[in-house]
Amino acid sequence: MSSLVQSVDWLAIAPPTVAAVVGLVVLVADLFLAESRKPLLGWIAVGGLAVAALMLLPLLDADRSTFCLVGDTEVCSYTADRFTLVIQLLVLGGALLCALLSVTALKDSGKRLPEGEYWFLFLSSAAGAALLPASRDLATLVVALEVASLPAFALVGLRHGDRRSSEAALKFFLSSVTATAVSLLGISFVYAATGTLHLTRVAERIQDVDGQLATLAQTGVVLTLVGFAFKTAAVPFHFWVPDTYVGAPLPIAAYLSVIGKAVGFSGLILVTVVALPSYADAWAPALAVLAALTMTVGNVGALRQQSTRAYSAVRLLAWSSVGQAGYLLVPIAAAGYSDDPEKSVGSTLAYALMYGAVNLGAFAVAALVGRTHRLNRVADYRGLYAASPLTALLMGFFLLCLAGLPPGVIGLFAKVTVFAAAVDAGLGWLAVVMAVNVVIALVYYLRWTALLFRAPETAPDGETAARRLPTPLTAALALTGVLGIALSGAPQLVLRFTETGLF
Repeated sequence: MSSLVQSVDWLAIAPPTVAAVVGLVVLVADLFLAESRKPLLGWIAVGGLAVAALMLLPLLDADRSTFCLVGDTEVCSYTADRFTLVIQLLVLGGALLCALLSVTALKDSGKRLPEGEYWFLFLSSAAGAALLPASRDLATLVVALEVASLPAFALVGLRHGDRRSSEAALKFFLSSVTATAVSLLGISFVYAATGTLHLTRVAERIQDVDGQLATLAQTGVVLTLVGFAFKTAAVPFHFWVPDTYVGAPLPIAAYLSVIGKAVGFSGLILVTVVALPSYADAWAPALAVLAALTMTVGNVGALRQQSTRAYSAVRLLAWSSVGQAGYLLVPIAAAGYSDDPEKSVGSTLAYALMYGAVNLGAFAVAALVGRTHRLNRVADYRGLYAASPLTALLMGFFLLCLAGLPPGVIGLFAKVTVFAAAVDAGLGWLAVVMAVNVVIALVYYLRWTALLFRAPETAPDGETAARRLPTPLTAALALTGVLGIALSGAPQLVLRFTETGLF
């Protein structure tokens, strides 16, 4: 009789495990630290995320799998392949930058944000987000999705006595619960039809489902995809995004804009390309339409933002992130039409890495400006160059990267890659829609960029400008700036890294 006991590859699972363990350490340490020492928890979290990210290095040599079936070691629940490592790099690197933003935000909050609970929830969500891309069965996928999501909407509503924060958390919670319920119903139908939860076995068995179960399987596929569309904030499931970003602490809005998207898109890729390639004729057209709708609604929503409206800077970034989600969906849809789906998925990963770096940079500047302009309007950025030239130059660079204009070469490169994926897959109409949306996005990105260099309405206060540069924020700005500039210098490295042997 074969043993049911199996060894665990601790190195393979190290990145999410380190984040989870540090989260527990922070929770326990919070009980014993004096109030004046609580800021130490933030630096423990930052260090833990840095260690978790460094644990990706030993995994670069070869694919590793663990929690495999006893009778078939090829079928596993956890796999650290190239796809997993790229997403984990985005998740843990992005979480590290958001943690740096959070250190300053917690200091400025005046005890309205409890530090122990904040860091425990933050690290728990990061651990779930890092686990998800490695998940190779539907049960682990859902558990990872919820471990990433549940602490996130608690973080959105964590600020004491803030009505906007509570409303934002409620909207996020309702959308998240709806997505989970729909996904679970769909997954249960798929399991009933195939008798397995492992993605590779689902891919094999769903092609030969008995006639009586065919409708059940088809319904399960549709519901599962709808659930993940909620998680990616694709239209029409995007309604929670602007209010949630405005109501959340700014570092958490930045976290949702990058890590939240990475979670949704990696789950969507695993379900479509790995588990359901035989249903590509159903999900590929649906995702193509969703991509077109999402980028159009997101960019038009961003274009309509009034610069003098309260929190318009965060709202514009929120609508922009919806538009960027549309671009991210294009290569996934193209994978359903392509003979080389890995190359199409690589385009999504390359775009996600670019977007993550520069979008977090834009949020870092927003956090900096928000320290002296609490309403954080786009109009508040007027004359930023006069007060802080380097910050204004970085913000201009980030916005041009998002727009896809030089000197933001990495943004241009990523958009061309996505555009090429659509054309190669025969989705000419989607490429045209994308081109139109890129032009629409140019208007609001360039409008904001021009504002940075206009003469300020009042003379800049040197003392105020000096107060805008706390060390953690400076570190976040420096990291995102260096990364954006380096990738603009050698953009081909990103695509080469993301398209080689993904699965």
